[in-house]
Amino acid sequence: MVTKVQKWGNSQGLRLTRQVLEEAHLAPGDEVDVSVEAGVIVISPKRKIRGRYRLEDLVEKHDKHQKVEELSWGKPVGKEVW
Repeated sequence: MVTKVQKWGNSQGLRLTRQVLEEAHLAPGDEVDVSVEAGVIVISPKRKIRGRYRLEDLVEKHDKHQKVEELSWGKPVGKEVW
């Protein structure tokens, strides 16, 4: 794919086709690492799960001996549906 460096406001950028993004498993808004190696610009997907936390990591940190109990918030007030 051939593209041009374009000016957008005070920045410069590259436009990538949907096909290139799909092949790299990227979507608009995903983060990438940009580096220069021997004068060549290298753009690689940043392997990060969208959002802040992965469920697997949170479950792994959970204390298996922690007592879990249901919490009562009292009777409904207003038009809540339970």
